[in-house]
Formats: sequence, structure tokens, C-alpha cells
Amino acid sequence: MPTHDLFRGELIRFAAPRAEDADELARFSEDYAYLTQVDTEHAIPQTPDAYGSANRANTIEFHLRTLEDDRFIGFVALHSIEWNNQAALVAVGIGDPNDRGRGFGIEALRMILRYAFHELNLNRVGLDVISYNEAAYRAYKKAGFIDEGRARSAVLRGGQSYDLIKMGILRAEWEANQA
Repeated sequence: MPTHDLFRGELIRFAAPRAEDADELARFSEDYAYLTQVDTEHAIPQTPDAYGSANRANTIEFHLRTLEDDRFIGFVALHSIEWNNQAALVAVGIGDPNDRGRGFGIEALRMILRYAFHELNLNRVGLDVISYNEAAYRAYKKAGFIDEGRARSAVLRGGQSYDLIKMGILRAEWEANQA
């Protein structure tokens, strides 16, 4: 029997999508700042229908709910999973600005890494972060991710170009930080 619940942290838990979550995700998508922090794609608000299926091929996504009041606050996902290479990319989004900076994102990162390495037997988790997203960059460093490179002027936002920072963590590095 496992000794640790991979779906539960100190502040949040992993949850399956609920119908009402799609409405919240659509509301989050109307926040330009949120969209430009979460993805490099062009920012465009979405309808609730756009969030109908969280489980796409080679993607594992969890919705994040607070333990305190079971409130939906965002998502964390492993995507672009390459099973043969034991590798994936991670994405995390905390939708409401009032929920950012409260430790939810770093806990979601720590939980998804534990899940990736212990449940899925992955060896590597990578990510891309836009250079202006300093809060996310700090959280990724705190979770143990290491800078691996930089794609210069890879993201265009508001008429300006920004670098895309490539980061990653290996299972052995993550395990060394767990002691």
C-alpha cells in the first residue's frame, strides 16, 4: 500500500474536471495577463465548450482544488509525453490573481513531479517559461528545475519580443532534493 497520497498536498488536491470548471476556465481565459503567463499561443478568450476534455492523447491533466473549501483554482498537466523516452513537459496555471503568490503553484509543481516520477516512471520533465514571467521562473527554480537554454525573441507579446527559457529536471535531481 502506498505511504503517500499522490493526489493530496498541504494546500491543494488533484481532482477530475467538473462540468462547472469549464465555466471558470472560460472566465480565466478572459484575463489577458493570465493567458500570456500560461502559454505562448496567441491570447484569445475561450468558451466553456473549449474545455470539454482535459484528457488528450499523451496528456495527463489534473484540476486543482483547495483543501480548505474545495474551490477550483487552476490546473496542472503533463503533456507531450514521450513514453519511450520517459519524458514530458509540464504546465501549470492558477487562474484568479488573488490565488497567485499563495503557494498553490509551487505545491502543484511538487505534486506533479512526484506523480511523474513515482507513478508514471518518467525520467525527465521539462518546461518552457517566457522571460517576463518572473514569478513562474522563481517557482520552477524552487521546485528544482534547471535552466537548459534560451530561445531568443521566441515570443511576441504586445509588439515586443521575449526570450523563451527552457528548463528541465531529471528524476535523480528531483530525488536528491527530496532528502
